Amino acid sequence: MNRFTEWLPDRVDGRIHFFAWLSFVVQTTIIATGGAVRLTGSGLGCPTWPTCTADSLIPTEELGYHSLIEFGNRLMTGVVGIVALVLFVLVWRIRTERRDLFTLSFIVGAGVVAQAIVGGITVWTGLNPFIVGFHYVSSLVLVCVCAAFIVRMDAQPGPRELAVPGWYAGLTHTTTAMLALTIAFGVLTTGSGPHSGDAEAGRSGFDSELLEHVHAWPGYALLALTIALLVAAWRLRLPTLRWVGVLLAIELVQVAVGLYQARNGLPPLAVGVHMVLAALTAAAMTVVVLRLKRPVPADRPVEASVGA
Repeated sequence: MNRFTEWLPDRVDGRIHFFAWLSFVVQTTIIATGGAVRLTGSGLGCPTWPTCTADSLIPTEELGYHSLIEFGNRLMTGVVGIVALVLFVLVWRIRTERRDLFTLSFIVGAGVVAQAIVGGITVWTGLNPFIVGFHYVSSLVLVCVCAAFIVRMDAQPGPRELAVPGWYAGLTHTTTAMLALTIAFGVLTTGSGPHSGDAEAGRSGFDSELLEHVHAWPGYALLALTIALLVAAWRLRLPTLRWVGVLLAIELVQVAVGLYQARNGLPPLAVGVHMVLAALTAAAMTVVVLRLKRPVPADRPVEASVGA
């Protein structure tokens, strides 16, 4: 074992904790900066990729402030990538005993690379709304993976079993599906609305006013299902109680912001906050799902577990 390998953690320590949380923060932040690019009309501030222009890696004076905003988001991708790489290296030594953490860190690192490529494709296609939407959803998924890493890093490794009644687990997964549906319609609504990222960018052609209503329907169903989860968790004293409470709190703020933006002509700041809150909602939902299971007691046969 060389000196560098000896320096790497042989257990989940403070370094892993720090970079796990930092990875979550920067993954959430890049959603905010990406939203700023679109909402300020800076999506084609750098008209090509991976360079800013055909002749320059960085913005030029002729391009104006839009190029600085767009290029700033590209630099943020580098920050996200460095943090992901550091976390991946930190769990390298414990990759055998903590395969879950190793896999999650690898997914984040590979996802950052894939996201950079998708970002380039959005520029090459002139901000195609469907690709832009996919870019956002992919970022949201990476936030969820970072949240899963945070939950798992302090959990006992090994087989796990349900810690809640089967019907409650089913209701939780139904709530997750409703959240996914709400986000999907939200992305479609944004793709048909006024915030295209550039004056020359095309729109999806869907009726944005109709989609606003369609987007709201699963959103309200999500809220109702979350309340049901909270009441059941409180009555049964389930391990999901605290995080379902967090999920409900975020959803209530999200509903308030959604109503505000819909009734005030979609102000850019409110739309950006709505985008970030959607990512935080998905992260909280991820934690709730992971809390459905607990480690199998050491004195119980492995066959009794329900998945790892």
